[in-house]
Amino acid sequence: MSSLAARKARLIVHGDRPYNAETPLDRLRDAYRTAADDFYVRCHGDLPVIDPDTWRLTLDGALGTPMEVSLDGLRSRFQTVTITATMQCAGNRRADMRAVAPVSGDPWEGGAIGTADWTGIRLGDLLRSAGAPEDRDRHVAFESHDAVGDRPYGVSIPLAKALAPETLLAFAMNGQPLLPEHGFPLRAVVPGFAGVRSPKWLRHITVQDHPSDNPIQASDYKLYPPDETAETADPVRGHTIDTMPLNAAICTPPRGAALEVGACRVRGYAVAGDRAVIRVDVSSDGGRNWIQATLEHEPEAPFAWTFWTAELDLPPGEHDLAVRAWDSAGQTQPALPDDVWNHKGYLCTCWHRVRVRVT
Repeated sequence: MSSLAARKARLIVHGDRPYNAETPLDRLRDAYRTAADDFYVRCHGDLPVIDPDTWRLTLDGALGTPMEVSLDGLRSRFQTVTITATMQCAGNRRADMRAVAPVSGDPWEGGAIGTADWTGIRLGDLLRSAGAPEDRDRHVAFESHDAVGDRPYGVSIPLAKALAPETLLAFAMNGQPLLPEHGFPLRAVVPGFAGVRSPKWLRHITVQDHPSDNPIQASDYKLYPPDETAETADPVRGHTIDTMPLNAAICTPPRGAALEVGACRVRGYAVAGDRAVIRVDVSSDGGRNWIQATLEHEPEAPFAWTFWTAELDLPPGEHDLAVRAWDSAGQTQPALPDDVWNHKGYLCTCWHRVRVRVT
């Protein structure tokens, strides 16, 4: 295993404490499954140091049988499954919104995203073994070992999503134990939802009749209209970010690239939360004209991204490359960051644009 310092050197680091870093876009597009060393990192507190031999997960709340279980107990009592799924920060591409007006949070470009094979047990199997109700109005609250201020990190998801077959408690990533920054020894993986709903370093799960009251759930990760500010925003009126929307990004060539006249291969990714990407359009003139990209996706991985490739023929001059995706509901993306701007900088889903010079 490489050192944490060596892994940091591979990423674009936005902060050391807490540690937040994204993948360079050209490397992100190199492989359908993102290597753990290259996977983006989002932390809200310091990395906890956990002894897997003494670690325990506690389950309580509206359960027939509250329990405490070890890592070996999870492995031995429940079926091990692997799900290929994309994880994405709700602030991915926030940097594009900063061009409109100031926003809070790390200035993610398009690399706060990655896809991996997650291995663990189905959260639903564990909850049903403990006598969880089938009442879909309930919520599953997670608590982790990392701290945000004076409280442990905590979020929740609807019970229906917790019982869904794709939702895991994962102990491995791409066939290897989780790295410390990715949640060792156990994390939740909630495909289709924002990464904030897949907490790392788990220690406590509670089934309850209301969402978590932890500030991460109750106050943060809310989508506000553009007229709300940090001073006026009321979390009660903000939309809680769960399912991630349609999005796409150009990974190569990079912004500012100097290219030769003629053939230019443009590559990137597209994601659609819990829907399928059915089309990706690419433009060389800022959106006046479009061609369709070739798509690459694994049919057995409905919660994973779609890779796309387009071949352009570029004459001399400056060119504004742009991409937009379409999902299975026939929806596409807004054109400008002005259309989606909010003071938190969440869910930047406008066309991704890259200006290049051709000589």
